[in-house]
This record gives sequence, C-alpha cells and structure tokens, in this order.
Amino acid sequence: MNRRKIYFFCALILTLSVILLLISGSSILTTALDRNRTIPFGTLITWTGMISFPLTIYWGIKEMRRPSRKLTKMLSVFLKIMILSGILWVPISYLLAGNLSFSFSEKETFQGGQDAMRWFWRLSYGIGVGTILIIITYWISLLSKRNRPGSGNLNTN
Repeated sequence: MNRRKIYFFCALILTLSVILLLISGSSILTTALDRNRTIPFGTLITWTGMISFPLTIYWGIKEMRRPSRKLTKMLSVFLKIMILSGILWVPISYLLAGNLSFSFSEKETFQGGQDAMRWFWRLSYGIGVGTILIIITYWISLLSKRNRPGSGNLNTN
C-alpha cells in the first residue's frame, strides 16, 4: 500500500470516528484534558475532524492534488482553504470565545458574546459544508464531463 492510500485511510477513519462520537454524544467529549477542567476532550476530537474531513477528500481524489482542468484547479484551491481553516479552527475559535471550551454568553463585548458565537458557528459549519459542496461540485463536473458531446461517453438512450 502506497503512502497516499495510508494517508487517505487514516483521514477517513479519523473522520468517521469523529462523526460517530459527535452524533452519539459520547461522554468522552466532555472529559476534561486539564486539571482546571476548562478544556474538554471534545475540542480536540472536533478539531481532528475539522482537519481530517477535507484531508480525506484531498488524499482520496487525485484531481484535488494534481488538478488538470480549470474547475478542478479552483476546487483544489477551495479544498486547501478548507484544510487551512480546519487547522486554524481552534486558534480562531479561541479568539472568538476567549476559552477552549468554546462557550459563549450574553456579554456585550465581542469576544465570548453572541456576535462572536455566530462567527464561531459560521466557521464550524463552513468547513464541513464547504467540503461537502466541493465534493458535490466535483461529482457533478464528472457527470457533465461524461455526457459532453465528443467525450466518447455520450449516452444515447
């Protein structure tokens, strides 16, 4: 098994494990990582998922690593932005919340307040939804490429 496949399967296993833990609401998510009980294990688990989900697509589709068409070049750039956003998710979220449990309150100030919470959720959902939109767009481009006249794959049903 080559290195790319190992990276792909590791990212896939991490992604599926994180999704399973988050959907099940496992008690491990609230287990504290520090003595002050301010950093939940769920933060680290979710961060792993935020990075591994776009990496699964990156390592799983050759066209995302070495794009040959204009559309896939653009999708590859967006995917790399999703990977970078996943890597920066904890630092940005910490700046927004002011804590590593990412809890927000009714403060009037931005950090830890309701406006910061909205930006936190936009970032969090944006990584997942952005990655899903990239893969859907790629799949649609494959279908349109297959059915394009002159491609040799024209369906004449």
